[in-house]
Amino acid sequence: MQTRIYFDNAATTPLDAEVLNAMMPYLTTHFGNPSSIYSYGRETRLAVENARKTVAKILGANPGEIFFTSGGTESTNMAVCAAINDLSCERIVTSPLEHHATLHTVENLHHQKNIAIELVKILPNGHIDLNDLERLLSSSNKKTLVTLMHANNEIGNITDINAVGEFCKKYNAVFHSDTVQTVGHFPFNLHKTPVDFINGAAHKFHGPKGIGIIYINEKNRIKPFIQGGSQERNMRAGTENIYGIVGFAKALELATKNYEQDKAYISGLKNYMMEKLCNEIKDVSFNGDANGCSLYTVISVNFPKTEKSELILFNLDINNICASGGSACTSGANVGSHVINTINPGTDAVTVRFSFSKNNTKEEIDAVVEKLKEII
Repeated sequence: MQTRIYFDNAATTPLDAEVLNAMMPYLTTHFGNPSSIYSYGRETRLAVENARKTVAKILGANPGEIFFTSGGTESTNMAVCAAINDLSCERIVTSPLEHHATLHTVENLHHQKNIAIELVKILPNGHIDLNDLERLLSSSNKKTLVTLMHANNEIGNITDINAVGEFCKKYNAVFHSDTVQTVGHFPFNLHKTPVDFINGAAHKFHGPKGIGIIYINEKNRIKPFIQGGSQERNMRAGTENIYGIVGFAKALELATKNYEQDKAYISGLKNYMMEKLCNEIKDVSFNGDANGCSLYTVISVNFPKTEKSELILFNLDINNICASGGSACTSGANVGSHVINTINPGTDAVTVRFSFSKNNTKEEIDAVVEKLKEII
């Protein structure tokens, strides 16, 4: 069987062997419920709290500001709903480029509670127009939630969350940033970052699926998002996902320890593929700020539309190459990407997102570009 080439790491990453080893005791012998007072419960309770301390230390937060959830989507829902329900926000400023976890939650609040939504303008290179953000914040006395992602999951553009946070401080707005693509790929010091909520998902950095975090700045007092128990210091009911929590902390620890070398290696892969595509395939272009302020893990490539290129993802899949059309969350559905439609309206180019990890190689890139030449 032909070896598969996996270039969709922004969708999910393979579980690191060291992470699995750290999780194994909690899948086997250490099976106690952390709410139990006897020894089985105490050892799993200790594992949860040690993981929380590890995550908090790496992100520059206090352990009391870190809560474990099922992933980035739940954390986003929790943050956005808390800003409206508990922190008295009456208006939301967001962008048309956000993940659907944000956009659908915001739309739901608009329909349920008549919350006003305003969209910040997008610059031609796909970045947020910070001048327009300030204009929106200064234009109303209503308490506002600003929810803007740190890095876009489709085109990779990185937003200056310190600059956004300073505007939010100036205008007394609440700030949530979807950091799912950057936690584990980017250094954080939340003590020095003016943000109220961020989120993360372990499976984006070689951890397990189904486990995430929400950071809630300690100045914010919010009510539980899920009711029914006193877990997570009364903030999220339900028996804790022990092995997931242990896996999250271990994956983040490894990602942080190897950050500089992984970033240099993966950046090299990204640059190599961009150069090779430009040299080998006619009329390719890239979405967003691919050579500038952008994730080192992601490129979004436009191929000219032809009868052959329209079936590009299908043909890549037949040839055991995994990539996605824009966002992985819509790649299985026959709909265009809302991100590409916003930054490149009316385009008939065919867009493919390639995203890399430490496990990929230049030889794989050579093979993929050769196959693309055949397909196109």
